[in-house]
Amino acid sequence: MTQKLRGAKPDPATLSADRVTDYLRQNPDFFVKNPDALKTIQAPARALGNGVSDLQQAMIDRLRGEIEKLNGNQHELLSTTRANMQTQSRIHECVLSLLGATSFEQLIQTVTTDFMVILDLDIVTLCIEAETVTSLPIRTRGLMILTPGTIDAILGADRRLTLRGDIAGDPELFAGGSTLVRSDALVRLSISPATPPVLLAFGSRDPRRFETGQATELIDFLGRVLEHVIRIWLHLPD
Repeated sequence: MTQKLRGAKPDPATLSADRVTDYLRQNPDFFVKNPDALKTIQAPARALGNGVSDLQQAMIDRLRGEIEKLNGNQHELLSTTRANMQTQSRIHECVLSLLGATSFEQLIQTVTTDFMVILDLDIVTLCIEAETVTSLPIRTRGLMILTPGTIDAILGADRRLTLRGDIAGDPELFAGGSTLVRSDALVRLSISPATPPVLLAFGSRDPRRFETGQATELIDFLGRVLEHVIRIWLHLPD
């Protein structure tokens, strides 16, 4: 005789209401161990007479709807928490890469190249307001020159950071890479009174990667770390 495998699903054709009832009587804690099974079970309607509504059934249906909503909110919260933890880990990796730079040129390359890879972005630039290109101490990929007043025109005079979603990339900030950019995060760097205004620009082809209303603490933190590291390399006052 061939033994039935444990865990094998029973053939629905062999089940009957009596067998299911007997099983539940023998296992009174079945729904305690399997609460999800209750979601699809319908409670019997009560005959209350013409014109009388069964409030108990209505309350059960309402509670089921609330439970489904809570479960959905829980899954959304867990997903958001995982995404935030991943972003935090990536920001920490960016900070370590800044601290590992062995020259000022490597520091700038870390921002414009390594950040792009670590943060899974399409382009990262460091934009400096300057009258001429020759006024900059170095020239490297991802270092952009802006005309004086551009940063205030974009952010406003007192604003430090902005997120913009579903946009066309700005050629002033991203040059040839602007055709890829559909959302960006812009951070004003307050390095020193002795330096011109600087903007750190993150660009993504995902129109929803950066949007108004998203948390900005981690991006702001990365910008502040970069400010400190640049000051240290250039021996600048706060």
